[in-house]
Amino acid sequence: MKILVAIKRVVDYKASIRIKSDGCGVETSNVKMSMNPFDEIAVEEAIRIREKGGASEVIVISMSGEVCQETLRTALAMGADRAILVKSDTEIQPLAAAKILKSIAEQESPGLILLGKQAIDTDNNQVGQMLAGLLNWPQGTFASKMEFHENGVSVTREVDGGLETLFLKLPAVVTTDLRLNEPRYISLPNIVKAKQKTLVIIPIESLEVDVSPRQQTLHVTAPLKRRSGVRLQDAAELVTHLKKVQVI
Repeated sequence: MKILVAIKRVVDYKASIRIKSDGCGVETSNVKMSMNPFDEIAVEEAIRIREKGGASEVIVISMSGEVCQETLRTALAMGADRAILVKSDTEIQPLAAAKILKSIAEQESPGLILLGKQAIDTDNNQVGQMLAGLLNWPQGTFASKMEFHENGVSVTREVDGGLETLFLKLPAVVTTDLRLNEPRYISLPNIVKAKQKTLVIIPIESLEVDVSPRQQTLHVTAPLKRRSGVRLQDAAELVTHLKKVQVI
């Protein structure tokens, strides 16, 4: 069985976010970029499945410009077998990403597709669900545990009321949550080996997929700075203060 893992290059979660001067988006020039943390968990889970004998090959895929090769090499250094970069110089929105993954899945015929539950730059949480719908495959989202059986995989997922376990027949789409695993440390020898692994670049035009945008960002603003708290003695003083700041 092949496992296909989708990853995305995002602004590093430790980096300070700055808004562009024209308010059209987030500044990414001279900002540290890294693999989306949820996608890193998906890569780690795929590698663990292969190491246990549950898969023959782990393929990582990303959709972006050539700068994304570095992120794919990171996944290869973790232990993925080969990588695919769907090269695009334009923004890939969730539906377009799902269509691209569907096209690649039809070529590679994986038994399982893993994705992070969401990307930390947009928090859309849409691609996995859209992909499952386009492929007409069963899906398990927010996976915190996976166990393989003879006829499929059971996925324990986190929901508002606690935990829910689904049994999925393969092939299936699973999106990963934080508690599924902890990604491994990448050693220097594996970084060197990753440079020798196959990384195929596919022009997005060759897939003949409609990637036209469905939404437009009008303006981006930074959140207001949080004001310092005020300690009050009793309810009467609270009411007086709320009137003063014109909340009531």
